[in-house]
Amino acid sequence: MANQSGSVYGLTILSPIIDDPKADTSHDCAIREYLAQLDRGMDGPFAKVDSTHMARLVVMDDVVFVGTPAREEHLRSKYLVFESNFDGDLENYLTRMAMEIPELVEAVWCHCVGYPGVRDPGAFAAYMKKCQLETTFFFADVNDQTVQSTLRALKVQASVVDFIIANQGKPAADVLAAFRTFYEQVQKMPAPLPGDRGPKGPRESVPLTKSIAAHHA
Repeated sequence: MANQSGSVYGLTILSPIIDDPKADTSHDCAIREYLAQLDRGMDGPFAKVDSTHMARLVVMDDVVFVGTPAREEHLRSKYLVFESNFDGDLENYLTRMAMEIPELVEAVWCHCVGYPGVRDPGAFAAYMKKCQLETTFFFADVNDQTVQSTLRALKVQASVVDFIIANQGKPAADVLAAFRTFYEQVQKMPAPLPGDRGPKGPRESVPLTKSIAAHHA
């Protein structure tokens, strides 16, 4: 099904950016400046919308036609590109954005044409749907697990690696005893927080749940 891969929804939105020659700071530059300072990981805004696997915000200035014969094409305006992979249905996700991360929504989309604000989450969701493009070729590397179950699996995977490294070369009886203790610890392991980047070090794991703020120079 378009826009979905298993239980994960792939959202693609292009919102036209306001073009105001009289503005002290152009609206596209204002978006770029805000995104450049946006926190990521556990401190990122999309960690608050905990059904988010990943999210990306990009300012698109123009497009380049790639084909034969080559020809010059241009967009009528600059666009804010918003991409997100999340669990659940679209209406609920967009409504949660308006209610749970209104500061981000207001700071970014206030520079876009037709933005209705966040006082009415339903109106915001309707606006975003009007800007939505169908994600026709969507692939999710984990498409049948929630954010929470995926993060837990990644945390367990990292813990297994630690266990193997710590118990190499030990007698079988010692390894078995250590594994029993390890298994009990895994069963009691608390759920990872959204945006958690996992253990630090050379084999640092990269979670699916993260907030990515991208901007063009």
